[in-house]
Amino acid sequence: MAVKLNISNLIEKAKYGNQNAFRSLLNHYWEDVYRFQLKRTKDAYEAEEITVQTFARAFDRIETYENAFKFKTWLITISKNIHIDLTRKQKLKTSEIDTKRVSQIADLEPTVEDKIIKEQNLSNLLRQIKELQPHYQEVIELRFFKEMSYKEIAERIDQPITNVKVKLLRAKKLLAEIINQKSDNR
Repeated sequence: MAVKLNISNLIEKAKYGNQNAFRSLLNHYWEDVYRFQLKRTKDAYEAEEITVQTFARAFDRIETYENAFKFKTWLITISKNIHIDLTRKQKLKTSEIDTKRVSQIADLEPTVEDKIIKEQNLSNLLRQIKELQPHYQEVIELRFFKEMSYKEIAERIDQPITNVKVKLLRAKKLLAEIINQKSDNR
């Protein structure tokens, strides 16, 4: 049975930097924003990159969200504006980040996904990582195998730290889903 999320409560917690609230909002709204961008861009990679940027920008500016609007509508508006900006510039260029807010998306405490991933033996884990899209494989490898900091990863892949953190959250969620699917098939 699915648990109904109290979105208003999650938003309020996120405004105060609660990482679990950020993660829950990301997981809850990811598909909506991604599908919206996929329809606009007709390109899965570009849609995913814009979705990452959307959540990074939303989390940077969550204190500006007003409850008079639906959160999903606010996210879609951010996403639409990012796509318009990128289209105008004719190349992907990520948004500026507010460095004081970056730490709020960090995954400092182990998540359910972290625990699932740690339980895998290395050869199985490497096989399962190969099932991720290349840009997710890259951030997982840099963070967990090369033990690079968020800042180092951001410099390496030429993206803001916020985008790196959102990508890592998403990559870990997808990897945990792959691991669970494999264990369910045993």
